[in-house]
Amino acid sequence: MISANIAALLYLVAGILFILALRGLSSPTLARQGNMFGMIGMGIAILTTLAIAAPTDPFAWALIVLGLAIGGGIGAYIARGVPMTAMPQLVAAFHSLVGLAAVFVAAAALYAPVAFGIGEPGHIHAQALVEMSIGTAIGAFTFTGSVIAFAKLDGRMSGKPILLPNRHMIHLAIGAALIVLVIAFAMTANPWLFWLVAILALVLGGLMIIPIGGADMPVVVSMLNSYSGWAAAGIGFTLGNTALIITGALVGSSGAILSYIMCRAMNRSFISVILGGFGGDDAAAAAGEEEDRPVKQGSAEDAAFLMQNASKVIIVPGYGMAVAQAQHSLREMADALKEAGVEVKYAIHPVAGRMPGHMNVLLAEANVPYDEVFELEDINSEFREADVAFVIGANDVTNPSAKTDKTSPIYGMPVLNVEDAGTVLFLKRGMSAGYAGVQNELFFRDNTMMLFGDAKKMTEAIVKTLEH
Repeated sequence: MISANIAALLYLVAGILFILALRGLSSPTLARQGNMFGMIGMGIAILTTLAIAAPTDPFAWALIVLGLAIGGGIGAYIARGVPMTAMPQLVAAFHSLVGLAAVFVAAAALYAPVAFGIGEPGHIHAQALVEMSIGTAIGAFTFTGSVIAFAKLDGRMSGKPILLPNRHMIHLAIGAALIVLVIAFAMTANPWLFWLVAILALVLGGLMIIPIGGADMPVVVSMLNSYSGWAAAGIGFTLGNTALIITGALVGSSGAILSYIMCRAMNRSFISVILGGFGGDDAAAAAGEEEDRPVKQGSAEDAAFLMQNASKVIIVPGYGMAVAQAQHSLREMADALKEAGVEVKYAIHPVAGRMPGHMNVLLAEANVPYDEVFELEDINSEFREADVAFVIGANDVTNPSAKTDKTSPIYGMPVLNVEDAGTVLFLKRGMSAGYAGVQNELFFRDNTMMLFGDAKKMTEAIVKTLEH
């Protein structure tokens, strides 16, 4: 057994490593180092907790180790088998488990207060009851919200906003009921009230995420990440675990800050998004695909000819590139163009893909130089100087309707100004609408050439043409 002072010191070291991990993840060049700090910190926290628990109850300690082995094994197996395209879904699924764990821990504390050091049967400290009920509410909300987010990200639910009748009044009523129940539970410690809090929070989580459309889903993932952190921090207070409090607070605050930054980048109201698209009924109802119109269609040879004779090409990657795993062939295409004397840059929208940084990770995986990758605000003005904009599966984030059509669900969202380029080469499988359920007006512009087909195969065909 280790002393309380040593345990506190080790938890502090783990907390510092978690902070360094977040700091490292803010830069592509330090991301691997940041991940390593995070893993070391978590290892220290786990071993410290096991050392504290070891002498109290050997059987319980063995159960903890067994749970770690089973859970860790399942997590490692799932994570290793998930492609980068499905990483957002994986993140959403893991968020749901964090929320559910918070509910289970709170329930265990309620029925075994002595073991948790929060009181005796029939008499639990008021502070612990408040922490327990709030942690449960946030955890249950996170669980069902994350399950819905997973279903939308994985294509098991429509990416279009699903508007429920009188949804805002229903949300407000459930929210008010939750506040009343939390207060009542803190005053009475009635187990039935605890489970009512959990059930209502589960319902509210699903109801608030269902109306949010695909265009806002990256913000939702970040927001749910924040909620899972606050749930963990709340339970950390109940358990008296410093490491859990620090970790939860870091995850909660960083997720909230990221959500706010993303909302600003998308010209979205943060309050509107977290309230389930409050006030977006008219725009969402106008979503849908337009009638078929003629488009200009090209081939790999046409694309190669246009880019090879260009002086500047800007590549815009999107989820279509991720699905086809075309990032490596895309880098080969860029290398071939650079050998021909063409200036090549990459333009990344803050919410391209299914979660923040999705495209940056994929390009880094393909060893694309960091100095060639630019964010929206840094490169948007350069499209008018580009001879060719090569869009590979980035639909909603290149849609000019966001700037012109006030009835569009994505109206007001900053988009990449690809239409300003001399020629737009748009590579996608077909004419389907984007993830937000909105047809892209760019397809029908006079300077747009559509390249239909699998992103990887088409890019490989362009590379072969460039090399001959």
